[in-house]
Amino acid sequence: MGSVHLSYLLLFLTTLGVVLAVSSPDGASDFNWLLRIKSKFVDPYGVLENWSEGTTICTWNGVACSDDHSHIVRLNLSASGLEGPISPEFAHLTSLRVIDLSDNFLNGTIPPALGELHNLEELLLFSNFLTGEIPSELGRLRKLQVLRIGANMLTGQVIPEIGELSELRVLALAYCQFSGKIPNEIGDLKHLINLDLQQNSLSGPIPESIGGCKNLQNFAASNNRIGGHIPASIGQLESLDILNLANNSFSGSIPVELSHLSNLKYLNLFGNELDGEIPFELNQLVQLETLDLSNNNLSGTISLLNTYLKNLETLSLSGNFLTGSIPSNFCVRGSSLSLLILADNKLLGNFPLGLLNCTSLRQLDLSGNNFGGMLPRGLDRLESLTDLLLNNNSFTGTIPPEIGNLTNLEDLYLFHNMLSGGIPVEIGKLQRLRELYLYENQLSGSIPRELTNCSSLTCVDFFGNQFSGSLPDAIGRLKNLEILQLRQNELSGPIPPSLGYCRKLQKLALADNKLSGSLPPTFRFLSELDLITLYNNSFSGPLPESLSLLKNLSKVNFSHNKFSGSISPLAGSNSLTALDLTNNSFSGPIPSELSLSKNLTRLRLANNFFTGEIPSEFGQLEELRFLDLSFNNLTGDLAPSLAGLKNLGHFLLSSNQFTGEIPTWLGGIEGLGELDLSFNNFTGTVPAELGNSPKLLKLSLSYNTLSGTIPQELGNLTSLNVLNLQRNNLSGSIPSTLQKCQKLYELRLSENNLSGSIPIEISSLSELQVILDLSKNHLSGGIPSSLGNLVKLERLNLSFNELQGKVPQSLGKLSSLHRLNLSYNHLQGQIPSTFSGFPLSSFIGNDHKLCGPPLLTCSELKGHERIWQLSKAGVVGITVAIVFTSTVICMVLLYIMLRLWCNWKKVTISCSETGGFESKSREGENWVYGEEIKSGQYWNTTSIVSSKEKQISKETCMFHYSVSLSDSTEKPLV
Repeated sequence: MGSVHLSYLLLFLTTLGVVLAVSSPDGASDFNWLLRIKSKFVDPYGVLENWSEGTTICTWNGVACSDDHSHIVRLNLSASGLEGPISPEFAHLTSLRVIDLSDNFLNGTIPPALGELHNLEELLLFSNFLTGEIPSELGRLRKLQVLRIGANMLTGQVIPEIGELSELRVLALAYCQFSGKIPNEIGDLKHLINLDLQQNSLSGPIPESIGGCKNLQNFAASNNRIGGHIPASIGQLESLDILNLANNSFSGSIPVELSHLSNLKYLNLFGNELDGEIPFELNQLVQLETLDLSNNNLSGTISLLNTYLKNLETLSLSGNFLTGSIPSNFCVRGSSLSLLILADNKLLGNFPLGLLNCTSLRQLDLSGNNFGGMLPRGLDRLESLTDLLLNNNSFTGTIPPEIGNLTNLEDLYLFHNMLSGGIPVEIGKLQRLRELYLYENQLSGSIPRELTNCSSLTCVDFFGNQFSGSLPDAIGRLKNLEILQLRQNELSGPIPPSLGYCRKLQKLALADNKLSGSLPPTFRFLSELDLITLYNNSFSGPLPESLSLLKNLSKVNFSHNKFSGSISPLAGSNSLTALDLTNNSFSGPIPSELSLSKNLTRLRLANNFFTGEIPSEFGQLEELRFLDLSFNNLTGDLAPSLAGLKNLGHFLLSSNQFTGEIPTWLGGIEGLGELDLSFNNFTGTVPAELGNSPKLLKLSLSYNTLSGTIPQELGNLTSLNVLNLQRNNLSGSIPSTLQKCQKLYELRLSENNLSGSIPIEISSLSELQVILDLSKNHLSGGIPSSLGNLVKLERLNLSFNELQGKVPQSLGKLSSLHRLNLSYNHLQGQIPSTFSGFPLSSFIGNDHKLCGPPLLTCSELKGHERIWQLSKAGVVGITVAIVFTSTVICMVLLYIMLRLWCNWKKVTISCSETGGFESKSREGENWVYGEEIKSGQYWNTTSIVSSKEKQISKETCMFHYSVSLSDSTEKPLV
């Protein structure tokens, strides 16, 4: 019994000793310091709940005491969800050997006071949100062996005081924002085993002093900005297992000294600027398992041989400038090589048969080279192959049927070659095949039914071949298919209904074929379908109502087919972002339900038979950037609610029957780049507010009934390329402010009522190239000579105006001009000699006052003018002579008529006496006179006309003669 009491007494004394032992000289215990540290943390998960007065400190969560319970030696609160700053009160826990606060949500800086923990061996603060720089005071921790403060937001330089941590074995500063150089003092860390500096912004060279870290086994400095040459002193690190300098800016050649690293298993120099040849001496790295020299500027031939590097499992040399072929002795049977990546070099020759000895290969990538010839039939010797990438070469011939023996094959990339023939039916044996890329070859024939035996297929891409025939009826057996890309072939027939049973299908591209028929109702099962393109085929009929069940559809392109009926079934997807139904026979109103697709960015319904108005609900499509409703039968005004289309970049409504005024809210769409309202029935004026669209590239309001003047504000459209206002009723002058549209290359203002002169400011539009068309207006004045500055102009039309004066010779400098029309104005003088190649129609209708080829020469024109003046005088003289002669003739005829009348009287009297004999004789005379009158164009007259009628007849003849003469004198001037 006494012994029991003695035991209790000893326990009490021991506990009292612990309490006294953990007391600091100033009387405050570690207990109090830990409570102060706790008060700085936010503890959402209650990890520190037992840090309280009612419990023993050595039992607190994360706290570890020494064996005799006399000191707190370890504090581990890793992954506790703690928030807040690290308290400087840690400095009072001087017995601590380990602090692990990693993987929390701590912020603030690293307290410099931690430098007072002289017994500290491990400081683990990685994976937090700490900021600021590394405090130089950490250099005082002379017993520190592990410093891991990476994966934070720390900045500044790697402090040189790090070199004072002579016992340091692990220095992990990765995944921060450190900059500057690696300090030379790093070489003083003789015991350093692990140096991790990757994923920072370090620059400058690696110091030569790195060779002093004799015990270094792992050196990772990838993903920085370190440059210069790789120091040869690295070759002194004989214990090095891992060297990772990938994604930096190292230049120069690969140091031969790296071949001294006899224990090296991992060497990664990917993504630098190294040049020169690969040193043959690297074949001495017999322990090497992974070698990545890809994405550099290395040249020469491949000198690395798996016959030396017998432990090599991964070799990547892609993205260089390596030439020649792969050595025939590259591989021997029994090698360990499983991954060989030689893509994107300049290797050439036929398929390297030496690789067929690498029977352990699982991944072979020869893509992006200049290999050619036929694929070897012995490919099936690589029986372990899971990935075969031979794309982007010049392989010819057919796909060997032996490909079907590669039963482990998962990915087969043969695209962008010159393979021909059909797909061998043996491909159906590849039960593990997931991805089959054959696009951009010259393959033909039908798609074999055996392909549907490849039940693991997730992606099939045959784009850009010459496959014909119909789709396999059993395609629905590919239950795992996610992508089916058959665009740009010669496939025909309908879509098999079984396709609807590929329920995992996400992307279906059958465009650019000869497919026909209607869409099968089984499409309703394609609930995962995201993209479907059927454009440029001959599909017809209405859309199945079941399409409305496809809620995940985001991109749909059925353009250039023969679909008809309503598009309502496509209005059911709230995920829709792009819908293109251009060039079909859809009809009826545009469904307002499309406005429920809030993420719709592209809607093209042009060239159909839609009627009615644009749904006012479309104003809710705030993400819409492209709206094309042109070439339909849409009517009505543009609803004010459409002003909600704030992100619209292309607004195309041409060739409809819209009415009303062009709304001013269009000027409020800041991102508007193209506005085409042409060929409608818009009235009113051109809104001045359109000048508020700074990104507008094309503005076409042609073929409407707009009136008023062209707003001066259009000059604010400084990005404008095309301005087309032709065929309206616009009046007033051409605004000189258009000179600010310096990017304008097409300007059409023809067929309006514009007046005034051609603004000289137009001459400053130096980018005008396609056309300048001001024809069919009422423009007056002269043609500005400065138009000759438009040296890029290809077409110029100023016809049907009231322009005067000479054609400026400066226009002859328009060397790019291939169409010109100056006809029907009042121009005169000599045209530029460079215009001689244009047709006569380019200059007619200018009052016969233009000269020079193709018209009359100017000297000929002057001669004809003199002839014309002489002809006028001659006509006057001839006219006087004719009038005089006619008068004389008329007087003579009058005399004759009087004589005849007198004789007639006598005959009449005589006839009464003689019985009419003389009367017969006079009838002959009447006939003769009748012939004379007939020759004077009155040939149907049978009786003798009076002298007055004869006079009129003569004057009529004289008039015709005068006109005829006038015509004859004018003909040379035509």
